[in-house]
Amino acid sequence: MSSTIKLKIGEFSKLMQITVKTLRHYEQLVLLLPHEVDVSTGYRFYSLEQIQRLNGILHLKNLGFSLEEIKDIYNDSTHLPSIARLHEKMEECEQQINLLTHRLQQLHNLSDSRKKINKMEKFSIQSLPAIIVASHRTIIKSYNELGPLCVNVIGPEMHRLKCKCPVEGYCFTIEHNKEYTPTDIDIEYCEQVEEAGKDSAIIKFKNIPEVPTAICMKHYGRYERFYQSYIELFEFIEKNNYKIIGAPRACYIDGCWNQEDPEKWLSIIQVPVEKI
Repeated sequence: MSSTIKLKIGEFSKLMQITVKTLRHYEQLVLLLPHEVDVSTGYRFYSLEQIQRLNGILHLKNLGFSLEEIKDIYNDSTHLPSIARLHEKMEECEQQINLLTHRLQQLHNLSDSRKKINKMEKFSIQSLPAIIVASHRTIIKSYNELGPLCVNVIGPEMHRLKCKCPVEGYCFTIEHNKEYTPTDIDIEYCEQVEEAGKDSAIIKFKNIPEVPTAICMKHYGRYERFYQSYIELFEFIEKNNYKIIGAPRACYIDGCWNQEDPEKWLSIIQVPVEKI
């Protein structure tokens, strides 16, 4: 190719299908300098010979090399990555593949979980697996305090303790009051974690045993109406010859964090039972 043909930066940009902004960035990095700069006008010109260099840069970039790495490669006389560099990139690719495969599986699990909830009848019988939870027990005046408690107290403390939660998420509350009370609710918030950490003044880690049989019920709406659903659920349990053998859980699926309309808040009440 002849070097007598000179292309303005806009023409070179159009020919190579790369933005002028990118070409200027490569120039600042001293990765691809213009063939010529007109001192009086500041116009930048590129030669046809620079097509090969730019193609090489873009090829290495597509292979995952950073611009700084590419600059180092072009400082070498071969203009090619070494075998060691290539093996490093292959290892990085394998790590990314493993990460994405794991993420994909988690997304499938979350999707399956959401589908099961959507298909779930108002009442259903399920088993609840044994899990590890981070828990916080306190007294709240009303359920209106539950959201701020999670956002302002429990969440930041779990983050400080570096708690790792499964992607599908599972959090629930247990009321420890012996009878229904609209105020001064003795409540324990539990959120599933992958492994137990060190207890703090706010968070305690504990193992929750498996529940072989639980009657579950969908509850839509504000948490203050839980007692209405509890009454309906207890009637269902009695009618179907079950007895309660553990503390009921209120599991939160949709709430103020993702639904502005309180009537769309979805909770699942889970009551451990056994046949009479």
